[in-house]
Amino acid sequence: MRILLTTDLYKPAINGAVTSTVSLKKSLEDLGHEVRVLTLADNGYINKTEHIYAVSSVNANKIYPGARVTLFSDRAIMHNIMDWRPNLIHTQSEFSTFRMAKKIAHYLDIPIVHTYHTIYEDYTHYFSPSKITGRKIVSLLTKRVLSDVEAVIAPTQKVDNILENYGVTQPISVIPTGIQLERFQNPISSEERQAIRAEYGIPEDTFLLISLGRLGKEKNIEEILSFLSFIKQKVHFLIVGDGPNRENLINKVDKLGLNDYVHFAGMVSPLEVAKYYQVSDLFVCSSTSETQGLTYIEALASGIPALCRADESIENVIINGQNGYQYHHFKDFEAGLYALMLNKDLYTKMANESTKFVAQFYSSQAFGRQVEMVYEQAMESYHNQQLLEMQK
Repeated sequence: MRILLTTDLYKPAINGAVTSTVSLKKSLEDLGHEVRVLTLADNGYINKTEHIYAVSSVNANKIYPGARVTLFSDRAIMHNIMDWRPNLIHTQSEFSTFRMAKKIAHYLDIPIVHTYHTIYEDYTHYFSPSKITGRKIVSLLTKRVLSDVEAVIAPTQKVDNILENYGVTQPISVIPTGIQLERFQNPISSEERQAIRAEYGIPEDTFLLISLGRLGKEKNIEEILSFLSFIKQKVHFLIVGDGPNRENLINKVDKLGLNDYVHFAGMVSPLEVAKYYQVSDLFVCSSTSETQGLTYIEALASGIPALCRADESIENVIINGQNGYQYHHFKDFEAGLYALMLNKDLYTKMANESTKFVAQFYSSQAFGRQVEMVYEQAMESYHNQQLLEMQK
């Protein structure tokens, strides 16, 4: 099958949608499919080696570091894709490249499958002072966008429930994103571990928490900073990523007197991400805006337990007492942190369970096969509709 993946963000940007798209491309190629990616970049190009089409665009860094947008298509790239004649388009974004995908699908008369990666109602503070109004706008726009696709993939049951509440009528399949396990299970040397810790002034023997992702208001990192200010036995906290809330977080760290314990790494190369998990002891997250929580999966695959705010998106991912803890308030957070810091046997058991759990439920192979089944169903449904229309 010839499959075109479209996404407004792609490597070297880092977020859940990018990670999912990269993993999906490799998984589908391993299954024998021919896969190409249509994305955005500073300047348009065609990379024949990696099968990437990039359309020239402008940055939208106020929304996300590395984010891009364009109102135009690239005629040469569009013609190249049309000549290739994909059998199906799988869209990963709802904006610039989605518009291009609709043009290609209409011209070639092929179906679109869409993965809904982002819960936009959690981001309405960026464009609407009213959360209720913002949610109504998101609901209407989501229904409108998804009316143009044949099938929808939701990374978690939480996303499925949200889309059904919006009134989306397209068939929805819940498929957790799989990851390339080998990237996170290839251990780094003790010298590399020491070097990365030393770069940020983190003592080798200290217990290190890590958070990785976009530094946006909706990620609620302020909560973890506040909790750490109350913890009597001090730990270090490495924040990997960038975003519009970075300066506020830096000011919060200063105000709480945590400058010696909290370290901002900024954006790191996707090739280096696995190393940052492995130099850490515990993954923490206080966000309730996640659709799939890929960073949770990556952390567990790296062999470190997780301590995260309870949320529907991770109810089957972070299992209390098995691979980490979900917390509802400070006392939960404190208890989970101390349990893992002070009980080495418990920590080792959970670290081992973390890697086993991910290998069982979140492999890229299982991910690719499940998505492949959605493609087959979407193509069959699309062609059946065409036959019905021809018989009218």
